[in-house]
Amino acid sequence: MKQDRSGFTLVEVLVAVMVLSVGVTALVGSAGVVTRMVGRGQMGTRAAQTASGTLEQLRMWANSTSPRCTSGSFVGSTTTTRGITQKVVISGAGTTRTIIDSVSYGTVKGTHRDVFTTQVRC
Repeated sequence: MKQDRSGFTLVEVLVAVMVLSVGVTALVGSAGVVTRMVGRGQMGTRAAQTASGTLEQLRMWANSTSPRCTSGSFVGSTTTTRGITQKVVISGAGTTRTIIDSVSYGTVKGTHRDVFTTQVRC
């Protein structure tokens, strides 16, 4: 009589465990990268919101003076809030002012800097 043996051999189980181990290791490695990317994206969004708010305030300032853009010369300012350093410089004369808003924040690989530029008609 012949016996019917069903199931897996030890070699098949070891190969399956190795394939699963490689897959889990790759998944764990990519999870760290994704976490860093999400953190950097959050800081980038916060920096862009900070710059956008500042630029809107400066546009309102330019429109609220009479005559427009006449409340003195703005040399520049640097502020740090919630891990974001912001430097604003306004230049120009006559009917147009150029506003350069530079925001920087720390990342795992160092400091990242974004520059936002706009013009305001006076």
